[in-house]
Amino acid sequence: MTSTDPSLDGSPYQQYLYAYPHKTSYRPLRPRPLLADVWRAEARQALFLYVHVPFCEMRCGFCNLFTRAHAPQEQVTAYLRQLRRQAGAVADALGGDAGYARAAFGGGTPTNLTADELTELFAIATDVVGARLPGVPLSVETSPATATPDRLAVLAAHGTTRVSIGVQSFLDVEARAAGRPQRRTEVEAALAAIRQARIPVLNVDLIYGIDGQTAATWRQSLEAALAWRPEELYLYPLYVRPLTGLGRRAHGRADWDAQRLDLYRQAVETLGAAGYRQESMRQFRRADVPAPDGPDYCCQDDGMIGLGCGARSYTTALHYSFDYAVSVGQVRAVLDDYLGRDADDFRYAEFGFALDDTEQRRRWLLKSLLRTEGVDADAYRARFGAPPAADFPQLALLVERGWATDGGLRLTAAGLARSDAVGPWLTSAEVRRAMTGYAPR
Repeated sequence: MTSTDPSLDGSPYQQYLYAYPHKTSYRPLRPRPLLADVWRAEARQALFLYVHVPFCEMRCGFCNLFTRAHAPQEQVTAYLRQLRRQAGAVADALGGDAGYARAAFGGGTPTNLTADELTELFAIATDVVGARLPGVPLSVETSPATATPDRLAVLAAHGTTRVSIGVQSFLDVEARAAGRPQRRTEVEAALAAIRQARIPVLNVDLIYGIDGQTAATWRQSLEAALAWRPEELYLYPLYVRPLTGLGRRAHGRADWDAQRLDLYRQAVETLGAAGYRQESMRQFRRADVPAPDGPDYCCQDDGMIGLGCGARSYTTALHYSFDYAVSVGQVRAVLDDYLGRDADDFRYAEFGFALDDTEQRRRWLLKSLLRTEGVDADAYRARFGAPPAADFPQLALLVERGWATDGGLRLTAAGLARSDAVGPWLTSAEVRRAMTGYAPR
């Protein structure tokens, strides 16, 4: 959650702006618009398909995702059945000319499903929605406990091009401190299974800033990950959020910001020396690995179709989803609501945020600026008819601080390190007010 007036002088760790606007700014849409109307004037030839599986084998202490641990089997079965109904309604609303350039299965942990259930998930994406799998790049989230050979065989058979595994730390004591009890032997076995499945891209997620973590233990985790030569690594600073396990046990750490910045810089140096190219504050890609092949998809311009009770969908002027929750009781309530809906309900958008022209410009800017390549000024002008500096003169302040170059359109190394402050600083006052008015549930 961001403050009402984010400052570049505050903590470097204010908010991870992985989407704009944040889901806590969404509100009930009244009247509910028909999806057919929402998508009628939209380009639908290069969509992103996101399928949400809200189940995990455990709830990590840092997790604020919409997910449920230890779900009964009958609920999982009911979820897949309802997901198929929703997919049918969405496909009808989009019409027969919809095409998908990218796809991702996330959650939760999609591989918490059995191999047979994963096969049904793929059938929904291909037979009902019409995604070409194999055929387009597909990323699937997994965990050390669920990256088993039978599940991975299903992923490989359907053309999965990327598997992302949440390791967080290779040290058992640190994993426990982060509320993720696991053993390194389990982690290594899962990584071996992924490599044996011959899925082209392995991504390893790690977390820094864990209580008790030091430069030496961070180096151990980095080196353990690099031993597998993953094509990608995502490095996340630990956030302690309300209603999460760590949030309930949080205690003051005056040096936490400095520690996380030091560990981040250590990782940038270590990965750079190992032949990895930095793509954003969090993403690092092995320099000899090309960008994924497949149809072009531009996250700034092209739409996204989300299926499942925690998924978001994006059009040019409307971002929408179902209700959002983090706490165990509220997640179960939203999940129960999803499972109890009539199929006709899926013809409508429920909760969302309407983006006017100004917000569309801001989103385009943010989705570019927080990546190492920065903002393409010519593409921005072609899209909006004005140079980015004319719409966002405050970018000059980033240049003055040494956090950006090219008139504020590309972050320096110092600016990238503070992406989680720059993003909230550029968030509009309207979005901040909506986020501040959201009561964590």
